[in-house]
Amino acid sequence: MTDLECQIAFLAEADKLNTVLRRNYVVSGGRRENSAEHSWHVSLAALILSEHCKQKIDLCRVLRMLLIHDLVEIDAGDTFVYDQAENETKVEREKKAADRIFGVLPARQGVGLRAIWDEFEAAKSPEAKFAYAVDRFVAVLHNAKTAGRGWTENHISAEQVLTVNSPIAEASEKLWEQVRKFVADARAQEIL
Repeated sequence: MTDLECQIAFLAEADKLNTVLRRNYVVSGGRRENSAEHSWHVSLAALILSEHCKQKIDLCRVLRMLLIHDLVEIDAGDTFVYDQAENETKVEREKKAADRIFGVLPARQGVGLRAIWDEFEAAKSPEAKFAYAVDRFVAVLHNAKTAGRGWTENHISAEQVLTVNSPIAEASEKLWEQVRKFVADARAQEIL
């Protein structure tokens, strides 16, 4: 295949992310969010919230991470962050998916995107920490704006929300404060 044919095949494959449903609901609450919508929304959130990052970051790198971070869900499915059993096999499932999906591209692009995906997963660089934080923050935001619909349907406790999302604090104190406020409000409303 030519490079262009590989790129077109990759773009057609990436469109399958529209069919992967997450446990969170869109803010209107009318339906569950798909992973493609999530990737767009979390990328927009990073653009808007980047001023709250503790460290100086390359925002373009963050956006690249967020645009591709969930492509592996085409094969691996969306692993619910609160599901301990699913999370035990997540790394293996997602690495296998990353090999296949990024392997569709011409090598020069596939290798580069895979490296960005690996950086996001490692969550060590300032950009990856912020991307990871925003990814978690948006999920909390969706629950806060849907009266905790995803939390209540899955019997999630306030302690679970705070524990799972605590890495947000490493990238942004302001976003972590807002998560704690969302959780406090949910507790006051007896949602959590």
